[in-house]
Amino acid sequence: MSQSPSDAIVAVEHVFKSVTDSAGTLDILQDIDFTLGARETAAIVGASGSGKSTLLSIIAGLDTPTRGTVKLAGDDIFAIDEDERAALRAQRVGFVFQSFQLLGNLSALENVMLPLELANRKDARKAATEMLGRVGLGQRLGHYPKVLSGGEQQRVALARAFVVQPALLLADEPTGSLDFATGEQVMKLMFDLNRELGTTLVLVTHDRGIASRCERRITIEAGRVSLNEKTPVSTVEQAA
Repeated sequence: MSQSPSDAIVAVEHVFKSVTDSAGTLDILQDIDFTLGARETAAIVGASGSGKSTLLSIIAGLDTPTRGTVKLAGDDIFAIDEDERAALRAQRVGFVFQSFQLLGNLSALENVMLPLELANRKDARKAATEMLGRVGLGQRLGHYPKVLSGGEQQRVALARAFVVQPALLLADEPTGSLDFATGEQVMKLMFDLNRELGTTLVLVTHDRGIASRCERRITIEAGRVSLNEKTPVSTVEQAA
């Protein structure tokens, strides 16, 4: 493990996840245990069906483990109720999804303003406008998702995730719906903003090139961590 639990931004502690139906019990995750410190970047890799996205959902508190727990900056997210967990996510966690998850009836600016307005930020419009400018969409503020390209939609999603300056950013296959060149542009933006804002980044990816840009690679096989390794510093620097 890279950090002691006391100084970790993320501490995944002996997490198990099983589901039971008429066919029996399926073990999705088994004894997942690792920590990540402030500003650390980690890629979760593994074959389809290995449990990567389930693990990310549990780290976010969107799914619950069968056993074990997750702590964000020392706070046990499963020792509180769902309303408190939602408030914790809003304050500390940003999300980027493969499918963008933008609200179609809101403009780019309104999508990015939304988490700020939910947090009662009086400067929501100003902060959202500035963040959209930082991702290269300062001239697209009033445009709706349906008229934006895939790359533009994902940049709006990045702006929405980073505008609250989260302690933790979770990204699930963020380039999965993009072509290679556009995906490269989006990932450069993500890593640049991550370094600038000092966010801890956890991303699920099947792309080895993206994984190599992260400081740590956590490999999941059949629901277990088979490898938790530091990426060589030279590799991370070359990818920056």
